[in-house]
Amino acid sequence: MTAPTPLLSPPLQDRVAIVTGSSRGIGKAIAIHLASLGAKLVINYTSNKEQADLVANDINSSCVDNTPRAIVAQADVSDPAQVKFLFDEAERVFGSQLHILVNCAGVLDPKYPSIPNTSLEDFDHIFSVNTRGAFLCCKEAANRLKHGGGGRIILLSSSMVGGLRPGFGAYAASKAAVETIIRILAKELKGTGITANCVAPGPIATEMYFAGKTEEQIKKNIEESPLGRLGETKDIAEVVGFMATDASEWINGQVIRANGGYV
Repeated sequence: MTAPTPLLSPPLQDRVAIVTGSSRGIGKAIAIHLASLGAKLVINYTSNKEQADLVANDINSSCVDNTPRAIVAQADVSDPAQVKFLFDEAERVFGSQLHILVNCAGVLDPKYPSIPNTSLEDFDHIFSVNTRGAFLCCKEAANRLKHGGGGRIILLSSSMVGGLRPGFGAYAASKAAVETIIRILAKELKGTGITANCVAPGPIATEMYFAGKTEEQIKKNIEESPLGRLGETKDIAEVVGFMATDASEWINGQVIRANGGYV
């Protein structure tokens, strides 16, 4: 008689993850996917608690033991005190060190101005959230994620760093800085077992992508893709999911351009 095959634990079983900007869009898809891999989640939002609650409820509704596996936490990633609170809250609720940070919070100017027409106020706002926010989250994560294996820092960049299209000057520059930070951080984390990488999406069908774009611009993006479509949030979530698991350990200090060949 053949012995039954033992059930394998999910790859992220009981690992604690923070996903910033996870009340909607790519961040939401990432949070739900990480939960499906067994992780406990902190759903972070800045202003829309209702949407964040819906994401957490979606995750918790599938819990078999009625123990919540997702909480919501409000925090502006550009504020160091609020970033610290985010990590404190995760440790307090789940009673564990964190294993995974996915920094997905980001902003884009939907006016798509040229560099000469970008206001200083808009430039500062983009860098405050996209670059300062990534820096603060990295700083906190580097000091607080679990050492010795399983620690993952994953920042969302953008394939526009490679695309370099007009109208994206401040945005692409803010994300180029993020990619530089991650490459250096990976080396600085030597000996901790924590890996640090970027995932850089191309055009993804989200509210942020569609804001301010004409039908003609959207059609052009689709035509530019070798796969003939816009990306979907699941396309990015599954890449991030892999990067969060032990299977990705040998990938470190890298930028993964997930864009279907767009760039």
